[in-house]
Amino acid sequence: MTTDAKAKQSIKVNSVNDMARLVDYSLMDTLQCDPQASADGEEHNPRQVYSGHYVPVKPTPIGAAKYVAHSATLFDELGFAQSLATTPEFAQLFTGDLSDVPAPIRPMGWATGYALSIYGTEYNQQCPFRTGNGYGDGRAISVLELVANGKRWEMQLKGGGRTPYCRGADGRAVLRSSVREFLAQEYMHALGIPTSRSLCLFASTSEFVERPWYSENAYSEDPDTFVSNPVAITTRVAPSFLRVGQLELFSRRVRNNAHESARHELEAIVAHLIEREYADVIDATLDFTQQLIALAREYRSRLTKLMANWIRVGYCQGNFNSDNCAGGGFTLDYGPFGFCEQFDPFFQPWTGGGDHFSFLNQPFAAELNFATFCSTLEPLLSPDGKAELEDIRGAFSAEMEYELNTMWAAKLGLIEVESEFVLQLLKIMAKSSVDYTMFFRELSFVPNAFDTLLKCFYHRPNGERLAQWQAWFKTWRVRIEHQGDVAGIAARMKEVNPKYTWREWLVVPAYQQAASGDYSLIAELQQVFSDPYGEQTAEIEAKYYQLKPAEFFNAGGVSHYSCSS
Repeated sequence: MTTDAKAKQSIKVNSVNDMARLVDYSLMDTLQCDPQASADGEEHNPRQVYSGHYVPVKPTPIGAAKYVAHSATLFDELGFAQSLATTPEFAQLFTGDLSDVPAPIRPMGWATGYALSIYGTEYNQQCPFRTGNGYGDGRAISVLELVANGKRWEMQLKGGGRTPYCRGADGRAVLRSSVREFLAQEYMHALGIPTSRSLCLFASTSEFVERPWYSENAYSEDPDTFVSNPVAITTRVAPSFLRVGQLELFSRRVRNNAHESARHELEAIVAHLIEREYADVIDATLDFTQQLIALAREYRSRLTKLMANWIRVGYCQGNFNSDNCAGGGFTLDYGPFGFCEQFDPFFQPWTGGGDHFSFLNQPFAAELNFATFCSTLEPLLSPDGKAELEDIRGAFSAEMEYELNTMWAAKLGLIEVESEFVLQLLKIMAKSSVDYTMFFRELSFVPNAFDTLLKCFYHRPNGERLAQWQAWFKTWRVRIEHQGDVAGIAARMKEVNPKYTWREWLVVPAYQQAASGDYSLIAELQQVFSDPYGEQTAEIEAKYYQLKPAEFFNAGGVSHYSCSS
């Protein structure tokens, strides 16, 4: 961090003018702008971008914007006054109008391109030009980088209008998906899992778009109608939005000899990733080759821990392509995500997904994304460096197994656990109708008898299945007693097994009411999700700690949904 940046970190932010004093555009100031970009930022039509790290773009403001919500927690972390969220100048900036921002905030943002690999296989088909030069941020436009309270934050408008990467779409996000992303990011943060964050959410009261969706009481797999949706902009925040797919784009260009600056652009963006996301753990005085090796090793550690955390809380990303895999090792892109309720190892909420991105297959998907990540670094390494990188890549599976076993031990309150013991439990759970979150939460009370856990089942187990449960429970209880300090074990288990999870059927009414201008349920969910491990009130427990009602099983838009956002 520069001396000037450090000086900015203690500023109290009461206004957008105060915010302007924290600005520090590291990406635009250190990386290469697309040489064919328009100087005025009027970049709203699809086109091929052949080189450069970013395209300057003016966001397209939403009409008649209305404040919906902001994250009080993130505001505190940033040093923002809570009152700032409802000021006209804040609303103007974060609804996409940069026409009258105070200097040195710039009157345009930037969009970036990236490549796509799905489960380790490279694709160009999603690019309208079939070249990979038109795939990237189609409706995500970063508008600020600032340093606040000693940390760098990039602020990105989701739904801020068309960019050169929009592939012919309208560049908008609908209120439904914006509410989901806004709530999910802050919920994931409260769970203690690295994630992009939510700054604020604004909705238009005059601008609507049509999206395919589900009619009321539909049980079809795919959307069966078109629905008019209010558009919205949610501002997501992260140290950076650099993705594996972004590095992949520049590495492909080196491999294909796309242009004479290709290698330099790859080296520059990798160095920028290290500076933005790994400066605290990678020594900048090291030879660049050794920095790359340290980067791969650290990224492997972050990614394996992240996958273990996703499994711990029942999260399924749904579309874990390389372009949705953050280079900083945190959760990114809350599109077709979901949280497992009735346990199913193949839980996958997105109708466009498949088993390869299902709940318990996510560690394998991560391994393939990590392989893609490593391949992006190879053009920058000598043969010896490539061999060392291959060793790091080859050890991913072993490190993943270690992190998963560590996670399962914590969920079960055990000092250590064998894979076979966990597998035995998962097999019984898969053959039963048990709620994933409620089961582990109730287990965290370390009950004396298995019958105490029956409240977690959608259908009571009996016969052979009941006998299997009782046998497993008895073995687990003996192990717990052998460790001693049962009360301490129970307390620790409650710190890793949340009581309150994301239940889509309880979130749907929030965005439905929001479409009519009622944001009260969003505020209520913010409060519930801010303390997922706490017991909370009896009223909250009665409403939010319960099994999924039968009518929501297989319901379109609740149990499964398209990525129409």
